[in-house]
Amino acid sequence: KLFVTSITTLGNSGRGSMLSAMIDDIWQTQLRVCSEEFFIDRNPSYFSVLLDLLRTGELHIPPAMSEKALYREAQYYGILEHVRAAKWGSLDGNRLECATSISGWATGDGTAIRASQDGGCCVVHGSMVHIYDWTMEEQTPLTLDYVNVNDTAFLNPQRVAICTCERGDKAGGMALFNVNTGKLAHRFRAHHNGHTKNFTATAMASGDCYVYASCRGRSNEHGIGSWDPVTGQQIGFLYEGPWPLGDACKLQWLPRSNLLLVATLYPHTEDTFIGLLDFRLKDVVWSWMESESPSAMDENVVMDAVAMEESSTVCVVNQYDNLGFIDMRSSNQVVRWRDWYQPRKVSEVEERCHAKLAAWGSQLFCSKNDVVCVFCSPDWDAARSVQTAQLRKMEGGAISDISVGGDRLFVLHNEEDVFDVWETPSISSSADGF
Repeated sequence: KLFVTSITTLGNSGRGSMLSAMIDDIWQTQLRVCSEEFFIDRNPSYFSVLLDLLRTGELHIPPAMSEKALYREAQYYGILEHVRAAKWGSLDGNRLECATSISGWATGDGTAIRASQDGGCCVVHGSMVHIYDWTMEEQTPLTLDYVNVNDTAFLNPQRVAICTCERGDKAGGMALFNVNTGKLAHRFRAHHNGHTKNFTATAMASGDCYVYASCRGRSNEHGIGSWDPVTGQQIGFLYEGPWPLGDACKLQWLPRSNLLLVATLYPHTEDTFIGLLDFRLKDVVWSWMESESPSAMDENVVMDAVAMEESSTVCVVNQYDNLGFIDMRSSNQVVRWRDWYQPRKVSEVEERCHAKLAAWGSQLFCSKNDVVCVFCSPDWDAARSVQTAQLRKMEGGAISDISVGGDRLFVLHNEEDVFDVWETPSISSSADGF
């Protein structure tokens, strides 16, 4: 089948694509191509859809066409990212719709869900990690030989790092896996006084250059370590000293300031610690401890924390689902609580899943039992946030974890074997509804 198009349309595919290379002078010289005609030995029906995408920026898939086959063709041409971008728009918490619900591997025991950079995710289920690409097709599951997984982090859509408990003769610690094949790429080793040590890694985060994890070993290797993601070699280690770094249950990399948020929360400690680490200085440059807070109250136990770097604020949530905000510009600030709900009886707390937090720019997401509340705030003051939306599905029950990535919100349910994928409809999808 003959297709006629312009150089501009082919150029819209991007320099890394096959279609853009076809019109590149260097590529043509190497192949001695003098004609303006190209033969492509692929299915023309899929090519027609993809060519229209490059022309208009809109993706319209005929009802009888296989989406997976279209994605395969897009990958061949090197424009899969264009297809992904056209499937859903930039994350807008006020316009989110539940695109799909995936059954088969939910928690039931308070494990985790983590989003990848391109809109895929992984679900931790005991000693297994189930990975899904951005099309929500499950990849090869990872089995960690009966060692419980504590946390995971995508270094990129093709590589996922996993941290586990040390257990008996099992090494535990951290390892990097290939998402597509499920094969082990390498282990991250911890060294203390020149010796390789086994350790339990409780939380991890991926930074611009390194992988970070909280570590607890059998000797004195308690603290936060950093590793080269390519070689697996340990780069540095910050011992905990006066700060409970080795028990941290949440790490978050802050790209603007090149700092690492470290949160040691209940039940890992009775005295909540939240700090910002600067590995260049090998020191904690900001901290907040519940016992040292001017307004510390015994009945408020911080259950989760997330930093909103644009507004220099750490958002926290307690066991009653009350939101609080801490100023990051000076240490041990007063928590400004937004809500003051308290249950009538203790059993209400026991029956509820503890709230989880996730941030995306100036948007804050907070799970409360079986709903996710969306808060929007001015960039300069997250404490002035206003609830603008509430997301709920009738199925699934209470929410055990949430995660944001690739312009998608992932919601993992505790009571039923399901997680939900929320996304903002693209402009073309919205237009199709009129």
